[in-house]
Amino acid sequence: QVQLVESGGGLVQAGGSLRLSCAASGSISSIVAMGWYRQAPGKQRELVATITSSSVTNYADSVKGRFTISRDNAKNTVYLQMNSLKPEDTAVYYCNAVVVIYTLRNYWGQGTQVTISS
Repeated sequence: QVQLVESGGGLVQAGGSLRLSCAASGSISSIVAMGWYRQAPGKQRELVATITSSSVTNYADSVKGRFTISRDNAKNTVYLQMNSLKPEDTAVYYCNAVVVIYTLRNYWGQGTQVTISS
């Protein structure tokens, strides 16, 4: 089992910045990758960024150059630094952990709201 707790969402103006945090606990050693996904009203959940246990990163085209995912292994925490925010970044952001213990399983955080005003 893995538990994920997100923080850092809020309301900012377009062009501003936010940093999301996701603290993991439980079977930490079994996590092979973590990431951030988002879901806007009326839309499907979409990938924002991922980072593997070896720190290989992947970004959605819509956030490349603006968002940075990173991890602090000592704190079991993954961060999403979001700069140059746009109104279309408004969504609930969810932390994800991919865990492999015999089989692959996804764990999700409770979500944190990010709202960008124009």
